[in-house]
Order: sequence, then C-alpha cells, then structure tokens
Amino acid sequence: MTNTFGHSGSRDPMKCRLSVLVPTLNEEVNLPDCLASVVGWAEEIWVVDSYSIDHTPDIVRQSAANLMQHRFDGYAAQKNWALENVPFSCEWLLILDADERVSLELADEIRGIIAADGNGYDGFYLNRKLIFYGKWIRHCGWYPSWNLRLFRHLRGRYEQRAVHEHLMLEGKVGYCKHDLIHEDLRDMSFCIAKHNRYSSQEAHELDMVRRGVSTSGLQASFVKGSLERKRFIKERIWPHLPGRAFLLFFYLYFFRLGFLDGKHGFLFCQMHAIFEQFTTSKLWELEYYKQGAREGTINAARVFRSAVRVDAERSKK
Repeated sequence: MTNTFGHSGSRDPMKCRLSVLVPTLNEEVNLPDCLASVVGWAEEIWVVDSYSIDHTPDIVRQSAANLMQHRFDGYAAQKNWALENVPFSCEWLLILDADERVSLELADEIRGIIAADGNGYDGFYLNRKLIFYGKWIRHCGWYPSWNLRLFRHLRGRYEQRAVHEHLMLEGKVGYCKHDLIHEDLRDMSFCIAKHNRYSSQEAHELDMVRRGVSTSGLQASFVKGSLERKRFIKERIWPHLPGRAFLLFFYLYFFRLGFLDGKHGFLFCQMHAIFEQFTTSKLWELEYYKQGAREGTINAARVFRSAVRVDAERSKK
C-alpha cells in the first residue's frame, strides 16, 4: 500500500530546477533541520516514509514537502522504488538522509551546477562532514567521505544490497567542493541499536559472498576503480583476517589519526571497532549455527550434537 500527499502550485522561477528525495522512518528528531536546508531553493522535495509511528508524517505535511508512504523493504529497494515511482518534475535529483543538511555553500554550488546542466557531468559526489556529539570528526578515516548523491535520476539505480549500497550511474561523474553536513541528534542507545541491525545485514552479505550467491551490482575487483577495490578488500580479504575489531581500531585511531580528534575520536573509533566485532561474531554464527534455524534462533541440533560429543569423550576417560 502506498499513500501520497502533495502540495500543488505553479513553478517558482526563482527556485533551482532540482528534486530532493528524503527516505524516512521515525525521523522526527532530525527531519526538520534536513527539510529547512533545502526548502526555499529546491524546486520540489519528496519524503518517502516507511510508515513512521512518530511525528515524521506530520512534520512533512506541515512543510513545503510532498509525502509518499511505502513499506520498507531494504535501503536499496526503498530508494529504487522511489526512483521508479515518485513523479519527479526535475531531471536532477539530490538524495538526502534525514540526518543530513545542505550547507549554504553547497546549496549555492548545486545551483550553479544545475544552471550549467552539469557542465558535462551526469552525477556528482558530495563530501559528508560528520558531526559527532557536536564535534567535526576530521580524521578516523571519515573525512573526506564521498557519496554519489546528486545525479540525473533517470540514469541511476542502487545495487541490490542489504546495507552500504552504492548508486550505479550511467555517465560521467564529478565532485562538489563544499560539504554536506551529517549530524544525527539521536542518542547512543539508538546508535548502538542501528549498528546492531547494520551488522546483521553486513554479516548476511558477507555470508552470501562466502557461498558465492552475492547479488551485489558493484563488482569486487582490485584492479578497477576505488569503489571496486574497496569492495574487493572488504569482501575477499578483510573477513579472513584475525582480530578484525582490534585491527580496525588500530587503523582508525592511529593510522588514520583518530587520536587528533580527542576524546570524541577515541570513543568514535572504539565504537566502530565494537560494531566490527558484532559483524565478525554474526558471520561466525551464520557459518556454523544458523543453517536450518528459525528466525532469531540457532540450530539446536548442532549445539546438542556438540554437547553429546563432548560428554561422550569425557565418559571414555
């Protein structure tokens, strides 16, 4: 079921010919600032909401944005559904998460890009500036953080991946000079719960790669572009290294100079190392104890057989 609520009106000649897409689920805390950063200069804003149970739909209805509601079926699937079904009136599309804001400098830059019809490009990478508890994380491997978000919407679709999906674009891409602000105002409990979900999805993706049934649209390759090379390392090398949580902390905190971000940097690197251990543990569980098990359980038969085998060995002694 899909619900649509829109704002009618003639085109404002002073606005940039840009459509904005914001996927949401229970984003009442972050959404107002996100919308405020694009209202007034973007031609139209579409919020595709996954039937939020907080005040997210009310916030959209009270703003200048349009609201569509569609059942969530994965991050890539939700965005691809929007790309196929939202009636965008503009050729150029900017996709934002609800915890992101367009800076004034970036807004001016995007206006110039649209006015020049891309200057020969079909998409642009935006550099996300992460604000963690009020502090800009300049290091820890999180800056620069390039994401392909501004593009001709008919030429781009997301790869079918459960998490950390990439936009696959037909055409030439460029890079914006100014930053996209990324700041989530929700607390640590929410962050841990979110990354707990992400780790389950990431473990599932890595398990599919291990079994040779990955459906990712981005080919892992060490000799192609930087995205393909990162995917190759992440899927073909990284899962086989021992002590990955420790290695990640060492890499982020020392090699990528996370210590220069002070206490915020230490906590940030520590948290991501813990989240890496979530993925490592769940991948081990999938490989040895989840086959044939119901959702939310492990394979009791395997556990029982292991216990019986141990008891039998003990009885022989």
